[in-house]
Amino acid sequence: MPESCGAVGRRMLDVCVVLLDDGYASTALIPVEVFHSAGALWRRLRGETPEPRFRVTTASISGGPVRSPYGGLSMNPERRLADVMHADIVVVSASGGLPEPRNSALSPWLKARYVSGAYLAGVCTGAGYLAETGLLDGKRATTHWAMSSGFEERYPDVDWRPDLMVTEDSRLLCSGGVTASSDISLYLVEKLCGHEIAVHTAKALLLAMPRMHQSGYAVLPLSPVHTDDRIRAAETLIQAKFREALSTEELAGEARMSGRTFLRRFKAATGKVPAAYLQAVRIEAAKAILEREALPVQAISARVGYDDVSFFRMLFKRTTGMTPAEYRAHFAGITARLPEGVSFEA
Repeated sequence: MPESCGAVGRRMLDVCVVLLDDGYASTALIPVEVFHSAGALWRRLRGETPEPRFRVTTASISGGPVRSPYGGLSMNPERRLADVMHADIVVVSASGGLPEPRNSALSPWLKARYVSGAYLAGVCTGAGYLAETGLLDGKRATTHWAMSSGFEERYPDVDWRPDLMVTEDSRLLCSGGVTASSDISLYLVEKLCGHEIAVHTAKALLLAMPRMHQSGYAVLPLSPVHTDDRIRAAETLIQAKFREALSTEELAGEARMSGRTFLRRFKAATGKVPAAYLQAVRIEAAKAILEREALPVQAISARVGYDDVSFFRMLFKRTTGMTPAEYRAHFAGITARLPEGVSFEA
């Protein structure tokens, strides 16, 4: 395991960023820039002597350039993967969807670096290459929320947590989404170099400190596809009357079932109990209002069926990982973010 780079006299830590074809170039470039800047850019901007904390290299499996399909960008690595015999941190960039056989040489190399004590970090779909090694079996991991079902099916022994932006388990780290490459990189800077260096790095690059949840970004179906027509009708009723205090007994009556049978079939079809399904519908409705209207949070709480605004705030944050105000700041349209009484009209 690498020593902390924050202690005086400790060596610089070696970072290898693995470049793969058919991915988002930023998932490789952002980690390069974050680690390269740690201990250096902030001090340089302040006219002080830089004290770089990491030595960064890039590598591809063949040693040749890799190409991103997004804009046709080509990236030239510094080294061939097999020539990198030491790394304290390995970052695997995103590449398409599920891991492909053409990248099979990556798996034994990753296992060798892990055995030698390196931290392995998979960005977005790069987490799949960590899963391919078997090292993630029985451990917590994440990936982009839209890829989670495919990853769960292919790697059922991994504890997938698509609600989280960054996970760490036994020196194995994963992040969800393209821009989460900055989150996982800053997370490692903070872990190995301390909070002050991480904050300075974030400020110098105008980045936020690591986000830990991606729930607020997800657009997931309320339930998987199923063929239970009576339960589908109950779902439609909940979505139409989510502001009301719908009871299980009322929903069971509408579905012409006993309460016990309704609960069993509803959970089997949707993966949720009716109360949790109702909460999910209400939170989705609140998110939509926050995105397009400048209403006070208390008014939004009442509009989606919660008279207790404190309970609504707690539930919203537990579900999305953000407060309503934070969610609005991230996702609201311009008119929903204007101060009260201000408009675009002359």
